[in-house]
Amino acid sequence: MAAVSRRKGVKTGAERDVEAVLDDLYTTPPADFVARREELAAAAKAADHVDDARRIHAARRPTLAAWAANLLLRSQPQESRQFLELGQALREAYRTLDAVGINELSEQRRRIVAALSGQAAQLAQEAGHRLSDQVRQDVESTLRAVLTDQDAADQWAGGRLEGALTPPSDFPGTAPPTGAAHKPRRETTPQPSARTRAKNELAERRRQREERLDHARTAAEEAAQRLRDARTEEAEAEAARQLARDGHDQARKLVSAAEQQLHQAQQELQRADREQREAEERSHTAADAHARARQEAREAEREVKRLTSRKR
Repeated sequence: MAAVSRRKGVKTGAERDVEAVLDDLYTTPPADFVARREELAAAAKAADHVDDARRIHAARRPTLAAWAANLLLRSQPQESRQFLELGQALREAYRTLDAVGINELSEQRRRIVAALSGQAAQLAQEAGHRLSDQVRQDVESTLRAVLTDQDAADQWAGGRLEGALTPPSDFPGTAPPTGAAHKPRRETTPQPSARTRAKNELAERRRQREERLDHARTAAEEAAQRLRDARTEEAEAEAARQLARDGHDQARKLVSAAEQQLHQAQQELQRADREQREAEERSHTAADAHARARQEAREAEREVKRLTSRKR
């Protein structure tokens, strides 16, 4: 969709690199933004990319609400694109709907904005920043502006908001309430053919309004369903992550127990090695003593024989 594309035309590799750097920079939490900006600018300058360093250094730190909106766009690209498309459909529908249709779409719009702002708050919390009620309201204001105003949609689609956006008082081109519609001019002697044409034109206008209303309702319902599906997938992913974390903790405990058992076994082996060496030393000592005793016995026996032979 054209609204989600911030840069048009063919860009060189260096231009694409600095654009990617800026995109990532604007998803950096505001508390770390300045330090990260200076680090990236210094790296670009060290690489002799002076223009890139100047652009990076000129980047302004976003507010917490703007950062959360940028994070939502980057982290949920499909839902964000569908949200921008829904904004186009709603703006088109609001130009021709009557007061009843506008009220219905306004309620659906509020639900979708609340759901998306909740996702933004969840992403921010996962990144280590809990959004206050006031910041949540600023995020909702930004999302309402995206649905209401094409310029605001283009700004958010760029992913580099510096501050929260404020929606106009109402959708541009909103049809006036039914009671304020201009009454057709009456003719003193209306011809049957004119009445027929007026009825046909009125019926056609009503049919077109109903078609646009149905289209807007369908788009809003689909967007709401996609948000529900996204929340379900997120919950399932969180459950799987918790299960994996529990498994990891259990495996760590088993490894710790195994390491302890291994350590004990190594100590037992070392003790057995020492005992074996001591036993071998005692065995060698005993063998040496036995050999000496046997030698002494043989010598004593020879001495006895020698002495006996002399007496004879």
